[in-house]
Amino acid sequence: MLIYKIFRRSEWAAFHAAGITTGAPIDVQDGYIHFSTAAQVAETAAKHFAADSDLVLLALESDRLGAALKWEPSRGGALFPHLYRALDLTDVLWDKSLPLGATGHIFPEGIF
Repeated sequence: MLIYKIFRRSEWAAFHAAGITTGAPIDVQDGYIHFSTAAQVAETAAKHFAADSDLVLLALESDRLGAALKWEPSRGGALFPHLYRALDLTDVLWDKSLPLGATGHIFPEGIF
């Protein structure tokens, strides 16, 4: 199953350069890296990145993240994937720009 992570362009650039990350500031604060499923990612973008126009969407295969990936209740009791280890660049299947359009973020085709 694919899961998704949204980074600001500067966060993605730092991750890409280092090859490893403990996540965005909110991830570091919470002690795990937040991800969303395909059904959750648009709401995540709207709720946490509503005014951000220069974002990057990462896709990862949940099964490849091992036991450090936990499914925990969050918004409305829905289970969200949380990673309790650093994220390695080799974990990322692909990255795509996530621009802000007139009615919200413009997701790559095939996500939903």
